[in-house]
Amino acid sequence: MMGMTEDKINQLKELNKKILQMGGEKAVAKHKAAGRMTARERLNYLFDPGTFRELDRHVRHRCTHFGMDKVEVPADGVITGYGQVDGRPVFAFAQDFTARAGSLGEMHAKKICKVMDLSLKAGCPFVGLNDSGGARIQEGVDSLAGYGNIFFRNSCASGTIPQLSAIMGPTAGGAVYSPAMTDYIFMVKGTSFMFITGPQVIKAVLGEEVSQEDLGGAMAHNTKSGNAHFAAENDADCLDQIKTMLSYLPANSMEDPPIVDTGDDPNRVCSELDTIIPDNPNAGYDMKDVIRSIVDNGEFFEPHQYYAQNIIIAFARLNGRSIGIIANQPKVLAGCLDIDASDKASRFIRFCDAFNIPMLTIADVPGYLPGTNQEWGGIIRHGAKLLWVYSEATVPKLLLVTRKDYGGSYLAMCSKELGNDFAIAWPTAQIAVMGAAGAANIIYRKTIDSAEDKNAKRKECVDEYEALFNNPYRSAERGYIDDVIIPRDSRSRLIEALEILCTKRELRPPKKHGNIPL
Repeated sequence: MMGMTEDKINQLKELNKKILQMGGEKAVAKHKAAGRMTARERLNYLFDPGTFRELDRHVRHRCTHFGMDKVEVPADGVITGYGQVDGRPVFAFAQDFTARAGSLGEMHAKKICKVMDLSLKAGCPFVGLNDSGGARIQEGVDSLAGYGNIFFRNSCASGTIPQLSAIMGPTAGGAVYSPAMTDYIFMVKGTSFMFITGPQVIKAVLGEEVSQEDLGGAMAHNTKSGNAHFAAENDADCLDQIKTMLSYLPANSMEDPPIVDTGDDPNRVCSELDTIIPDNPNAGYDMKDVIRSIVDNGEFFEPHQYYAQNIIIAFARLNGRSIGIIANQPKVLAGCLDIDASDKASRFIRFCDAFNIPMLTIADVPGYLPGTNQEWGGIIRHGAKLLWVYSEATVPKLLLVTRKDYGGSYLAMCSKELGNDFAIAWPTAQIAVMGAAGAANIIYRKTIDSAEDKNAKRKECVDEYEALFNNPYRSAERGYIDDVIIPRDSRSRLIEALEILCTKRELRPPKKHGNIPL
């Protein structure tokens, strides 16, 4: 029986030292000169000090074509393993751009798949730090199969464990689809890019000239495509945002989110809310001010803050419990729902429901955005997603109506008819089929047309309609609103409802899955 000799120990040390040098001093220096952390630095920053444990450090590629048999790729261009983030277990991979541009081949993909499988078995969140030139062309279809195996696991893990992706360098071609299949995408301004075909291909095929940044940079995907949810200033900021996101989430779909002692009094009075609604019903105000007043310590974490800004989605806490917030933003498009806002909110609602995160909806919505672009773009299909996901969700669903809540958008913002559990309104709420002016022109048309002073009569009719319908009391009489409250009491009333509903259980008919209008 052979024991550990000094030679064997030294051999292992030398091998590990070589692997830890990654793509070599020159490649590492070039990488860091661009203001980027190396793959190992990123993992060490993400995980609590001393907790990261690397897996498959000694894996090597098996390609013998095009001289690859003479090429060494340390760790085959990707570091995989597990550790703790804020004391909670997390699995991760980080592609190493200094080692063969982090290109994905057969063994590279197998390493990622192996750690994904372990993450799913353990029921722990999975984080992917993407920094890759794409498929390793020398390995041919083995590279494509590698991507396919990762995609399959993204699908299997979806809704079971949280999956977060950071784009921390170039990510092109098939490499973009795995991040797109995960729950949230983080990008770094100026250094991360994501596109199917790069600027050179676009110029050759279409004659269009576009820079990497304009085509697939962090802000392009945060503002235009909506493919990315967060834009970070640098690598460290990106990893900090991932840590913040994880702090709101449970480890898996079988657990509840962690409860945190925030130190904020659950009975705190929000007197500033009493005067936040403008006297002019058509004037805007910042819904984020409402959110800050209500949630613990005024803190919330907002995905998609640059995209479809007419609706806000955010993670926050009420009395230490994680909640998901969906709120119209009156400052942008008057808070109207449109195609992008519907998609943005719908996916967030499904995520919250999958991971047992109660939802608070704050409604101030005059309707769906009109126009040919919206109609031809499929607003009917996209708008129906909101109706679908609220109806589908079984987590506690709270609603606060601050002002306008009209027509079909009343239903789409978590009405009682879609399974709302607790609905309250401020006295300033207007819950009706449409605004008073439009309704009066229809209902009282003959009366107005026959009047000598049509303007005076129209005002009289509008006032009559408002008194009858454009207030929260008619809805409260019918039980569509559970209570009308003074705005300052919003925080305490919502916390009371959340505490009562935290044990909510709701069963639905068994089925494979529904057919959401995608």
